[in-house]
Amino acid sequence: MFGCLVAGRLVQTAAQQVAEDKFVFDLPDYENINHVVVFMLGTIPFPEGMGGSVYFSYPDSSGMPVWQLLGFVTNGKPSAIFKISGLKSGEGSQHPFGAMNIVRTPSVAQIGISVELLDSLAQQTPVGNAAVSSVDSFTQFTQKMLDNFYNFASSFAVSQAQMTPSPSEMFIPANVVLKWYENFQRRLTQNPLFWKT
Repeated sequence: MFGCLVAGRLVQTAAQQVAEDKFVFDLPDYENINHVVVFMLGTIPFPEGMGGSVYFSYPDSSGMPVWQLLGFVTNGKPSAIFKISGLKSGEGSQHPFGAMNIVRTPSVAQIGISVELLDSLAQQTPVGNAAVSSVDSFTQFTQKMLDNFYNFASSFAVSQAQMTPSPSEMFIPANVVLKWYENFQRRLTQNPLFWKT
C-alpha cells in the first residue's frame, strides 16, 4: 500500500504491518538521511474518508523511541517529501504507536504510517521543520545575498552630522538602499524570474 524512498537507497515497498491500521518502515543509518519520501503505491487506495498520518521515530539517548508527526498522505495527496535531518533531537509528540511492541535496534529509525479519519488528520499539527521548503535554491540564494548586501551596506551608515565632506566620493542615502532592497524582495516573491525580462 505504501512506499518509502531515501536518496541513494533502494525504494522500500514492504512496510511492516504492526497493527490493522499501522505500518512502519525501518531506516537504518538514519543519522545520514536528510529527506524521506513517503508515497502510496497506487495498488490500494485509502477507504473513503481515510488518510495516513506519517510519523518519524528515532531512538533517544536511552534507546527509547521518540515519535514526531511529519504530515500525511491521502488519495488526493498520494506522496509527500519530509525533511528529517533537523528532527533528530527534540521533543516527541502524541502518536498512535505508543502501545506497540515494535522491534528496533539503536541505529535504526522508523517511518510510521497510521490510517486515520481525514477529519482527525486535519486536526493534527506536524513538527514545523519537517516540511520541505517550497522555495527553490536560486530564490533562497538571492534572498540571502540581498540580506547580506543590505547588512553590509548598513554597517557603514553614518548620520549626516558624522559625514566628512569628500568631493571625490559619492554617498548613497541608507533609505535608498532600503527601498531598493524592499522592492527587489517584493518582485522576487511575485516572480522569481523577473530579472530575466
